[in-house]
Amino acid sequence: MNEDSRIDYRRQLRLYIFWPLILSILVIVLCCILFFINRKAALIASVFAAVQIIIALMVRFANKKAITTDMVNFAVEYGQVQKELLKGLPLPYAILDDDARFIWANKEFKAVLGKSDLFGKSIASYIPPITKDSFPEADDACDVDFSMDDRYYHTCLQRIPLDNMVRESQIINSDNFSGQLITVLLFDETDMNRIIRQNEEEKPVSGYIYMDNYYEVMENVEDVRRSLLSALIDRKIKKYFSSYDAVVKSFEKDKFFISMTKRSFDKLCENRFDILEDVKTVKVGNEMSVTLSMGFGIGASCLPESEQLARRAIDLALGRGGDQVVIKDPHETTYFGGKSLQLEKSTRVKARVKAHALREIIESHERIFVMGHENTDIDSFGAAIGVYRAVRQFDKKCHIVINNVTPSIRPFVDALINDEDYEPDFFVSSSDAIQLSDQSSVLVVVDTNKPSITECPELLSKCGTIVVLDHHRQGNETIENATLSYIEPYASSACEMIAEILQYILDGKRIKNIEADTIYAGIMIDTNNFMSKTGVRTFEAAAFLRRNGADITRVRKLFRNELKDYKARAEVVKNAHLFRGKYAIAICPAQGLDSPTVVGAQAANELLNINHVTASFVLTQYQGRIYISARSIDEVNVQMIMERLGGGGHMNIAGTQLSDISIEDAAKLLEDTIEKMEQEDSI
Repeated sequence: MNEDSRIDYRRQLRLYIFWPLILSILVIVLCCILFFINRKAALIASVFAAVQIIIALMVRFANKKAITTDMVNFAVEYGQVQKELLKGLPLPYAILDDDARFIWANKEFKAVLGKSDLFGKSIASYIPPITKDSFPEADDACDVDFSMDDRYYHTCLQRIPLDNMVRESQIINSDNFSGQLITVLLFDETDMNRIIRQNEEEKPVSGYIYMDNYYEVMENVEDVRRSLLSALIDRKIKKYFSSYDAVVKSFEKDKFFISMTKRSFDKLCENRFDILEDVKTVKVGNEMSVTLSMGFGIGASCLPESEQLARRAIDLALGRGGDQVVIKDPHETTYFGGKSLQLEKSTRVKARVKAHALREIIESHERIFVMGHENTDIDSFGAAIGVYRAVRQFDKKCHIVINNVTPSIRPFVDALINDEDYEPDFFVSSSDAIQLSDQSSVLVVVDTNKPSITECPELLSKCGTIVVLDHHRQGNETIENATLSYIEPYASSACEMIAEILQYILDGKRIKNIEADTIYAGIMIDTNNFMSKTGVRTFEAAAFLRRNGADITRVRKLFRNELKDYKARAEVVKNAHLFRGKYAIAICPAQGLDSPTVVGAQAANELLNINHVTASFVLTQYQGRIYISARSIDEVNVQMIMERLGGGGHMNIAGTQLSDISIEDAAKLLEDTIEKMEQEDSI
C-alpha cells in the first residue's frame, strides 16, 4: 500500500469518528434559529441537542480506546492472515535481501529446492542463473528461465524499496534509511512446455516429390524393363518414407504427395534426405540415373496452408535445377542437395511455348522496356539486344534500361549507338524509364530473377506486365507476379535462351550482324569460350547466330584485354593461396583497372587450370562493395557457397556482393563458410 492510500484511509477513519460531533454542531445552530421563531420549541430542541452532544462525546472519548484496540487487533489478524496466505500460496515464493540471500521462503519454494532451511543462504548456490547482477533495476521486474532436475521454471523478480515501509516508523529514522527487498516467484512450466512441444511436433507437414528426368530415363530403357524400373523407384520412395510414418500417394507417374508430422520430418532432416543419393542407385538397364526434387511446407497452422507452401517449395526446387530438397515455411527457405550438374533437356517444346507466349505479350502492348542486372555484363546486354530485336519485329517501341556502361560492353554499345538504324532513345536511364512507363507497359527482365539487383527495381511496380527470362537458379528472393516466367538453370546463358526464342519469333527473318555478334559474345563469355556448361542446344544456338552473321574473329577482337588488365589477372593468379588444399582464394587489385570485377572473373577461370584446384574464389573491392567471383569444374557446387553469402548463380559459376566489410574480413568469412559447409557435407 502506498503513502497516498494510507493518508486517504486515515482521513476517512477520522471523519467517521468525528461525524457525531459535527451533527451536534448542526443541531445547536438549528436551536439558535428556533429561538427567533418560537422560544418554546427552541427549549424542547435544546434538550434533545444536549442529549445528542453527551452521546457524541461518550462515543468520541469513552470508546476511543476500545475502537483503537479493535483496529490494532484487526491489523494484527490481517497481517497474520497475509502471512499465512503467503505460506500456503501454491506457487513457490521467496524474499531476498540486497545480497541475494534468503530472508523468507514459503514451503512450496523450499520443496522446489529440497531444503527446509534457507534463511541467510545465497540463492545462486541453488539457482545459478539468479545472481545479484540479474536483479531488476529500480521498481522494474525481470524474468529468468532455468531448468533443474528435468523441470523448467520461469522466474519473476521484483524489486521493492523499503523506504516507504518505514516512513511512519517511530523506531527507524526513515530519512537515513535505504534498503530494498527482492521478491522471487517461480512458475513450473515443464508441463506447459511439454504440451507446446507436442503440439509443435504434431503439426502437419506436406510435401511433393517429382522425378526430374523420368521421361528422359525411360526413353533409354527397353520396353520390357520400363515397368520394372518404375516399380522399383516407386517402392524405394514409399518404403523410405514409411519408415518416417509418412503417407505417400502417387498422383502421376513421376509425382508423389507426402503427408507427415513435424516430429518425423525433423528426423528426416537429420538424415539430410539421403533418398536423393539412394534413388540414383536404381539401375535396370538405364544409363542415366533418376534424380528427385522435393518440396516441403512447414510451420503452417493447417494442412491446406502447408500444402500451399509445399507447392511453392517444389516449384522453387525445379526452378533451381532439381535434384534437391526445398523446405519452405512462412519466414524462410532451406535447401538440401543440389550437388549434381543439371542435365540439358533435348526437347525444345518449352522454349517454343514460352516464345509464343512472349510474342502474344509483345503484340498486345505498345511500349516494352528491357533491363538486366546492375553492372550490366555482356550476357545481360546481349539478351536485352535479343529481346529488342524481337520487339522491333512487330514495330513496337522498345527501350533498354542501362545506367552505367561498363567497359566490358562499351565496344558493343558504341557500335549500336553509331548505327543510324537505331533510335536515339534506344538506351534509357532508370529515371527516364520511370517517367516513360505506366501500367500499360511491359517490362522484360533478363539474366536475373532477383528484384533487388535489377538495373531499376522501381520499374517492377510501374509496369503492369512483367516477363522474366533467366538461366540462374532461383533463390529466396524472386520477382513476384510475373506474367511470364522462363527460368532454365540448365541453359548456359541468357543469350542462349534468347537465341532459341528468336528462332520462333522471327519467322525466318535475319537479325543484324552487330546483334548476332552481341548475343554470340554473351554465350561465349558465360561458357568460357564454350569450355564449361555447354550442351547440344548451346551449340545449336551458336550455329543459329553464325547463320545470322555472327563473326567469331570480330567478337574476339572486341574482347581483347588491355595490358594492365592482363597483368592484374596474372597478379591474382600469382598471389592466390590454397585453402584446405583445393580451394584457390585470391584478391584482385582494383587500382587502375576500368572494370576490376571482369578481371576478377577472368582470374577465377584461370585458377581452375591449376592442378588440385576444385574451386576458385576471387575477391574484388569496387565502388564500396566486395565482389566475389566463384568458379568450379564439376566437383564443388559454388552456387550453394555463394547462396550462404547472399548471392547465387550456377553450380560451376556463381558470385555474390558484400557490403560494410573489409576485403580481409570477407576472405575470412568465405573461408569460415567453406569450412562449415565441409563439416556439414553440403558442398
